[in-house]
Amino acid sequence: MGRITDAAVTCSWLPPMGGTTWGAVWSPDQKALYASVSEKEQLIFKIWKMNVDGSNPEKLVDNCAYVYDADPGGQYLLGVEPYGEKIGIYEVSIPDRKCTLLLPGMTTYTAFFARDGKSFLYAVASRDEVTIFRQPWREGTLIGATQVALRVPFAFTLDYAGNAYDFSRDLSTIIYVRLGGHADLYLLSQK
Repeated sequence: MGRITDAAVTCSWLPPMGGTTWGAVWSPDQKALYASVSEKEQLIFKIWKMNVDGSNPEKLVDNCAYVYDADPGGQYLLGVEPYGEKIGIYEVSIPDRKCTLLLPGMTTYTAFFARDGKSFLYAVASRDEVTIFRQPWREGTLIGATQVALRVPFAFTLDYAGNAYDFSRDLSTIIYVRLGGHADLYLLSQK
């Protein structure tokens, strides 16, 4: 499953959806694309679904979050709202066309489902480190307490002209941008 994310995207093959496309997520079977679209300069997102060639666009939900991932079962999308009054991590139920706030007040810029679909991961920066948390999840419901999945022993910004980092689902690789504009690769190896 790939992600097409970060700053606003202008693609000639995407149909007009009434705003700026900020990112898109492939469905697990890679037959559909889910796009996060905002109108004007507002960061209030509508989520659209379309075929991978851009045909048959349909709006799933209004007034939701910027989606980052689809669960392996293809029933839910995971998104974030890092700014404004609606900060938090959200899910979109694709069959119900419903946007639900899962973790209110959580300032993060990405959220990804674990490979098995039984939890999701998100990063939170503090002054001295970045912590990646794992939230147990099943079929649209949070189950259990949030767990620390990884503590990176140094800090980096999560937002630098858009999303400034990414990490692999197994947490073996973290990519981030330094404020000077350089990118580093942080590779964890288990011996």
